[in-house]
Amino acid sequence: MVEFLSDENIETILSSLQKDEPKLFKPGKERNVKTYDFKKAMRFSQDQIRTLTRIHENFARLLTSYLSTQLRTFVQISVTSVEQFPYEEFINNVQKKSILGVFKAPPLQGSMVMEFSPDVVYVTVDRLLGGQGNISLKSSDLTEIEISVIQRIFIKALISFQEAWSSVVKLSPEFKEIEVNPQFLTMFPPNETVILVALHAKIGDVEGIINICLPHVVLEQILPKLSARHWLANQKKTVVNQEVAALEKKLQATRLNVKAILGRSTIDIGDFLNLKSGDVIRLNESYDDPVTILVDEKQKFFAQPGVSKGRMAVQITEVHREGDEFDEN
Repeated sequence: MVEFLSDENIETILSSLQKDEPKLFKPGKERNVKTYDFKKAMRFSQDQIRTLTRIHENFARLLTSYLSTQLRTFVQISVTSVEQFPYEEFINNVQKKSILGVFKAPPLQGSMVMEFSPDVVYVTVDRLLGGQGNISLKSSDLTEIEISVIQRIFIKALISFQEAWSSVVKLSPEFKEIEVNPQFLTMFPPNETVILVALHAKIGDVEGIINICLPHVVLEQILPKLSARHWLANQKKTVVNQEVAALEKKLQATRLNVKAILGRSTIDIGDFLNLKSGDVIRLNESYDDPVTILVDEKQKFFAQPGVSKGRMAVQITEVHREGDEFDEN
């Protein structure tokens, strides 16, 4: 006899099937997904960016010291950010009336760019030409004299740039040209990744920006040296060399006790107690034997006695290599 399922039995079977059904994965709740723009490829690691930040913090200190001396006013330069962008984005964000200095730094291949914002340019030129550092955003372009003045600042800034990078690689920066129109700087493709080092500059009461553009293709050959381990190792070597130099300098000023021993002799205690003025003590050395020179009780030289400027003196004739202590017995 055929048995039929009731409505109650069917509902029981369906409910059990729903309990055994696997749960669907919902990515939005358990995983954060970020969009990636392949046109803006990130080609520098965070470790390399941190090293570049340390290098340019040192550059900022050196440039602050130089500009303070040249402009004879308060100058403070500090790193605000070190980020990677497409070259096109750097060009499009250059401020109007900024001055761009193009330079090379052999053995690196290719050019780099340093940008001085208009405020930095005008206050620097005004101070160097005898002004008080007052600026006015002119509608006209800079004169040839003003451009030559700011060009000298660029060239001097490259000396600080070279010193800041010396802990990583020895560079020989070479200034190429001044450019006022960023659209003419077509030395790299628009999508080339560059490091943009942004520096905040305060000169007197005026604040501005100094940007340094470092293309990936230029830094590519030294990227392994931009790791924190390599940079810290070089820093340690530099510190050790400085400590050695300081120690040598202090040692050179150390005072040493120097004695010239004309000769030696052995006498009885009775004879010693009876010594009086005019007595002669016979030495073991001959009159033409060399004089022994002791430096802190160690035999270092042989010399011959004489007179210099009315005072007794000795002239070194030979270096004693052994350095044995002098035996007074």
